[in-house]
Amino acid sequence: MSDFFSNVYEVVKKIPEGYVTSYGAIATYLGAPQSARMVGWAMNASHNSPDVPAHRVVNRNGLLSGKLHFSGTNLMQQLLENEGLTIKDNQILNFKDFFWNPSLYLPPFEFDL
Repeated sequence: MSDFFSNVYEVVKKIPEGYVTSYGAIATYLGAPQSARMVGWAMNASHNSPDVPAHRVVNRNGLLSGKLHFSGTNLMQQLLENEGLTIKDNQILNFKDFFWNPSLYLPPFEFDL
């Protein structure tokens, strides 16, 4: 596993229950703002890690863009609804109220030199 993927997982593990963040917000926090797609690849690869709450990472508009990578028809939606979020047409309602920005809530990311 790459260091980048490991760093993504450490951020995702800190997302509080009932909140979500975006691929881009994680990438920006990690100092790689153009790497949102790579964060998505990390989320897709995380499904063998039950301690990584990948369901809490959505696209910048609150769409459940990664839902196809979860087993079951609506597992991602069900997990988020179990945490109190409301989903309609694969999008989180009142997304801004539940958005957790790692750059605001975590200490500055320290790069290994």
